[in-house]
Amino acid sequence: MLAGQLILFLIGTGLIAYISRRSLRQPRSHGFYRFFAWETILILFLRNIPVWFNNPLACYQLISWFLLIICCVPVILGVRMLKQGGKAQAKESTSQRQDEPLFEFEKTTSLVTRGIYRYIRHPLYSSLLLLAWGIFFKRPDWTGLFLVLAASLFLAITASIEEQENICYFGPAYQEYMHHTRRFIPFLY
Repeated sequence: MLAGQLILFLIGTGLIAYISRRSLRQPRSHGFYRFFAWETILILFLRNIPVWFNNPLACYQLISWFLLIICCVPVILGVRMLKQGGKAQAKESTSQRQDEPLFEFEKTTSLVTRGIYRYIRHPLYSSLLLLAWGIFFKRPDWTGLFLVLAASLFLAITASIEEQENICYFGPAYQEYMHHTRRFIPFLY
């Protein structure tokens, strides 16, 4: 099984590196740290594959499934709101954002503050946090805890850098928005 996991790790890393190629060339971009969050989650996932369905009614498995199921909610609502209210720039637009590492759906020209963005600034990263912790609870141990804490740290750094990028682009409107919302968890953090 170890050889299979290594092959899957190499394939997954290649795919993540390809997706992140523009960000990896710019270590000060939020996507640079997001790459490491994705990598850590991949390692955690591959490490826990062998025990994915062990003891299906154990408390830790129930917590895991709950987190894995609800991790879909923030990403679906977040992407939907970005597409509806973010006014992504047209490819032929003359006022293009100069943020080369951004994915196309991230290149919004209007600050989104409705829907899930009314409560949290980073629903997509919240989804990744829930995913990472859901995977961790498949086999909660010290090694897994180290990995999930590393993924959480990389996501916090990613969000912090993205917030600085958003302040540069949206200005005081984003700073005001930050005062009324939480980073990942509504009403808490």
